[in-house]
Amino acid sequence: MATDRRDLAVSTAEELLKEGQVASAKVTKETLDIETGEFATVTVFRGGAEEAPKKRRATEMPAEPLCVTAEDLYSIHARTRIGELLEDWLMRKKATPFELLHRPDLVEQLEAAGSELQHAVQKVAVPEATARGLNTHELMRVFHRLVDRAIDRLRSSHKKGLVPSIRQTSDFPAAAQRLVGQPDAAFLLGSAVAVAIADGKDWTEKLNHLLDLADAAPAEAGPARNLAMTVLEQPLAEILGSRAGLDGIVGKSAHLGGSLAALTRLAAAEAVELLIKVERSVSRVMPEFSPEAQRLGRWLASEDFNEVRTALGKRIVAELNGPRRLCPGDAETEIHVLRALAMSLTAAAGKLLAAEDVAAAFSVRSKMLIAGDFVEAYLGPGKTAREEAEALVWLAENVIGAANKRHAARWLHAVIVNLRFEKEALGNLETPPVRLQGLAALHRAVGRCGLAPEDSGPVRDYLGELGGRIEAEARLIAALAAASAPAVQKLSYLLRLASGETAPPGPAADRARNEALKLVRDDGLRAELSKDAAQMEAVRELIHSAGLAA
Repeated sequence: MATDRRDLAVSTAEELLKEGQVASAKVTKETLDIETGEFATVTVFRGGAEEAPKKRRATEMPAEPLCVTAEDLYSIHARTRIGELLEDWLMRKKATPFELLHRPDLVEQLEAAGSELQHAVQKVAVPEATARGLNTHELMRVFHRLVDRAIDRLRSSHKKGLVPSIRQTSDFPAAAQRLVGQPDAAFLLGSAVAVAIADGKDWTEKLNHLLDLADAAPAEAGPARNLAMTVLEQPLAEILGSRAGLDGIVGKSAHLGGSLAALTRLAAAEAVELLIKVERSVSRVMPEFSPEAQRLGRWLASEDFNEVRTALGKRIVAELNGPRRLCPGDAETEIHVLRALAMSLTAAAGKLLAAEDVAAAFSVRSKMLIAGDFVEAYLGPGKTAREEAEALVWLAENVIGAANKRHAARWLHAVIVNLRFEKEALGNLETPPVRLQGLAALHRAVGRCGLAPEDSGPVRDYLGELGGRIEAEARLIAALAAASAPAVQKLSYLLRLASGETAPPGPAADRARNEALKLVRDDGLRAELSKDAAQMEAVRELIHSAGLAA
């Protein structure tokens, strides 16, 4: 949790410890040194169990590098590292690490780029040499020899004709079938796929090539299909894992919330499409997809690209657990986006992510919504006390976690149980019935936003007291009782007041209930009601709502 209020941070830590939600808690004050760009940390509060001492490593790190053979460069961790080291160069070439490792022409371009390869080797060699106590220059020579062996292996495979040719998508299943059982089957088929998608000018074209190959893959389950889909999954995951690749497929978003909405629609296509049809709040947040993105979503819904779908889900959760705002500068939109994401990921829980991981991620994000800086930005200037209260009710409804709900209730209590709110309620230019109806609506909303009874009770009681004062000053019930209106009409109005529909439960509702009891006992009124069955049924429902039924 990040906040600029020390008392809020300390009270949150104390409550989490008291409720047994955590074993220990610590609150620190972070001060940025503008000159160095580093934060100075001071511990403000520490409670609960003592932090366990860090275990010493039982063994020393091996002297040899993690990657020692050419094949090691093709692992998922090595490809990820290569993508980080050569990110700018690969982005300019519209290529992925998978393509670089499988295309001789890309390797030649990298070698001709001058210092790109040298800098990449240096970036990985310096920290590894320091961690292992090795000579940096010697380790760089080791890595250069490793790179040379990988390049020789790649060029040799292409020159010897070991890499199958995929001139048409129909060649792909035969190539996969032919390579099944060979030691370098994944490498050779990967090289063929990399060459087949090389003419893609942008990420969308490369995606279409990959999905065309997926459509043409061996239809029957077995080693050939498994090999084909495993190979295709690698470049697909790398394209979606890069910001440029994702933006090229689903469109560039103005903020993180839009990117996460696009990722969610891709990874949980079936659940999101169903929600869009029934939930307007989801449909207005989810971006419109191109035909290519829709096609990809259908493929990700299958079991063939399960690893890609899982990786997207983990990326979404990681971003939700991170510190970045979803919609910087627009707090209200951020709440709408978070609500839509919560509904979508909860609906897809199980197939995409574990329900516990989804709940934990949104609990962490909810802490950001109740931080002082966010609430101040969300309420903004110029709102009336009533508008602030309604906004905070919406905020409370969209946070999860007992501690977060409690903090939201504190914000709500501070705005409603307040002299400013009281003055607006009592001195408003609106008529007393309109003010009573507004308080009744707010009373119901506070009861629906999921707050604990002990948190919502004082707020709702206060709204009832204000309603009683408004009615007493206006003498609405007394005036109604003395009015010459039909008895049935007066009874209906009183019952709506008594049931909490047009006045908040409290003194005003109690006085309306007492006056309604007097009318209900009148024989003439009963006779009048018995003449109209529909009217009788409507009044009976109001009587039950008001709690007057025997």
